[in-house]
Amino acid sequence: MQNTLIKPTIRPSNPHFSSGPCAKRPGWNVGVLSNADLGRSHRSKVPKSKLIRVIDESREILGIPEDYRIAIVPASDTGAVEMALWSLLGPLGVDVLAWESFGSGWVSDIVRELNLQDVRVFEAPYGQLVDLELVDFDRDCVFTWNGTTSGVRIANGDWISDKRKGLTICDATSAVFAMDIPWKKLDVVTWSWQKVLGGEAQHGMLVISPRTAERLVSYEPLWPMPKIFRLTKNGKINEEIFNGSTINTPSMLCVEDQLDALSWARSIGGLPALISRCDKNLNILSEWVSKSDWVEFLAEEKNCRSSTSVCLKIIDPWFRNLSEEKRAKAASSIASLLESEKVAYDINAYRSAPPGLRIWAGATVESENLKALVPWLDWAYLEVKSDFQD
Repeated sequence: MQNTLIKPTIRPSNPHFSSGPCAKRPGWNVGVLSNADLGRSHRSKVPKSKLIRVIDESREILGIPEDYRIAIVPASDTGAVEMALWSLLGPLGVDVLAWESFGSGWVSDIVRELNLQDVRVFEAPYGQLVDLELVDFDRDCVFTWNGTTSGVRIANGDWISDKRKGLTICDATSAVFAMDIPWKKLDVVTWSWQKVLGGEAQHGMLVISPRTAERLVSYEPLWPMPKIFRLTKNGKINEEIFNGSTINTPSMLCVEDQLDALSWARSIGGLPALISRCDKNLNILSEWVSKSDWVEFLAEEKNCRSSTSVCLKIIDPWFRNLSEEKRAKAASSIASLLESEKVAYDINAYRSAPPGLRIWAGATVESENLKALVPWLDWAYLEVKSDFQD
């Protein structure tokens, strides 16, 4: 980085680098929603067919096995994960892995809300991954695939036993459509529409394996089950939920938007193209970081760095010598300055993460916009540093 305060002249054409909701797909405009079935029952033939299309097209693009069930559920990824935890946990001990805020949230829910007694918690600080070899697959295992607030992801599924007795429950909300997910290694997978494909809010996706289906009908939780979480009916899987009949009322406007996003994904080459776009974006940021004297990846291991939620820490000795309060203020000032310049929106680090920046680099983000962004990051940092030193 050059020691200069000259303001760049080229701005990203799209300043949306938020880690959720994420940037809409290239070329998106509100006109793509013109055929939304507004004012109609989601249970009538045409609207329900669109819900089924979301399920079928998601399966096709992601390569989800035919014997895995897929449902559209309420309350985004959070709702999908909670549905799995409340419905499935209890008959076996549980290993819970956490290396960022959302994983820590699942720890809290399992220990404090479900009050399970046989729980082993494996936690790592921001920037690190837990030791996956410690997991006992005779037990259930709950984990995130990609740490959205830490920028640390699991590299692959080789650590998961094919002979497991327990279920693997994976929150994959910022990984699906961006990373190679080994479906046969996973028994529950969840995500939300507002992540990699830039969909709209409040709808979650829940995928369950045949082993999970067996657990649902053979085990009845000890706690009362809210209606919004119930996946069984009269001791059997409620198959309607996995065939487009949602538990609560979905937004047909959001459904139309998701179908548009899935259509775009197919048009560019499906999952391989989506993964390639994410990897290319990560490489652009990696090249910039390698030349920087003030910033580094929060994720310490290269092969565990997220290609979607790229989290950065500030390593300049000046910054590290500030108090914790001033570090948070300085990092926030960088993000605020870039927002005021209409260069980058919502790139401050997550509130519980170390002070720094978090840049979404998922498939809907154009590489040219990231190339245009990085000079502005250098400029904004020097501007804020100068202000704090005056």
